[in-house]
Amino acid sequence: MLGRVCAIRILQAVPTLLGVATLVFFLLHLVPGDPVDALLGESALVADREAMRHALHLDLPLVQQYTSFLGGLFAGDWGNSIIDGRGVFELIMERLPATAKLAAFSLVLALILALPLGYWAARHAGSSKDYAAMGFSLLGVSIPNFWLGPMLMLLFSVTLGWFPVSGMDAPGSIVLPAITLGTALAAILSRMARSSWLEAMSMDAMRTARASGVAENMIWWRHAARLAAVPVVTMFALQLGGVLGGAVITETVFDWPGLGLLTIESIQRRDYPLVQGCVLIIATFYVLANLLADLLGLWLDPRQRHGN
Repeated sequence: MLGRVCAIRILQAVPTLLGVATLVFFLLHLVPGDPVDALLGESALVADREAMRHALHLDLPLVQQYTSFLGGLFAGDWGNSIIDGRGVFELIMERLPATAKLAAFSLVLALILALPLGYWAARHAGSSKDYAAMGFSLLGVSIPNFWLGPMLMLLFSVTLGWFPVSGMDAPGSIVLPAITLGTALAAILSRMARSSWLEAMSMDAMRTARASGVAENMIWWRHAARLAAVPVVTMFALQLGGVLGGAVITETVFDWPGLGLLTIESIQRRDYPLVQGCVLIIATFYVLANLLADLLGLWLDPRQRHGN
């Protein structure tokens, strides 16, 4: 079963990633601006501009550029950055560890916040405590990263001076970006944890356990938690790709030198090969996150393995 799911997802990933690469390629060429201007400036001579355009193969027909791009992609050649001439894959690998560090801290923070909040809301379902917890989670989902980040920066960096404003070298520099990126995920997971716990507690097996004299805390944490964990873990896995995508905004706000900031910088400079490489990496993580969610669901829930 697991092998079949992997094979199906891998086969589905090929046209998905191909579609992403195609869409990004043509959309980039529709965006106003010229990478030659980023290299030479708008005041450069026409002859110099044409020579640079020829050297970068930008004078070729768009379809020919596209086929050349796909051919290189299938051959494992991601191309070189237009701006500095270095390999696209090399530049991405330099920035990826910073994004992975930010994503890891954000995911841990989300779990620390979401699970107790979801349990608290489920245990006091229908009460003012439940409404307060879910109101807090709704607030976390509603606040966008591009607003929350500057507000945290204004309060904790500018006003209180507790954390650095930007970058990743100073002590505590990861705190505010991790909070910004992890808050929305924590809100989503807490609502999922609440509903999953309540659904598990409504099953006949829980009522039987309660009638047999099993302690209430044991029912919540040992019996119901196992069933509630399936949708929560699946949602957590699905959000892994979303965290990487959300890092684009968060890294830009905090000048965090990761893949998200590299994507924005390459878009601003019209660095076509680098933008395509960054987007493909993010799309690949989305595909892998979906595969991981499927595998975790099969592992945690025997009913899925038997097709029930």
